[in-house]
Amino acid sequence: MTHRATLKWLAAPIASLVLIAGSNAAEAKGCLKGAAVGAVAGHVAGRHAVLGAAAGCVVGHHLAKKKEREARRQARNTAP
Repeated sequence: MTHRATLKWLAAPIASLVLIAGSNAAEAKGCLKGAAVGAVAGHVAGRHAVLGAAAGCVVGHHLAKKKEREARRQARNTAP
């Protein structure tokens, strides 16, 4: 199986996982932005746009949750 055929075979399952993981609007924070950046980076790094998008979604979502937790902690500490 060629490299291109392998990517085509993996594209649908990976895209499905990304869509399922980001189906809730609250959980989608950071995913779209991260997926876009990851897709571009993956494409530039060797035509791995789908894998880059999946990884970018995961990283973007993680960073958005981290930022949200920090904002909640800061709001709790500044509340009277």
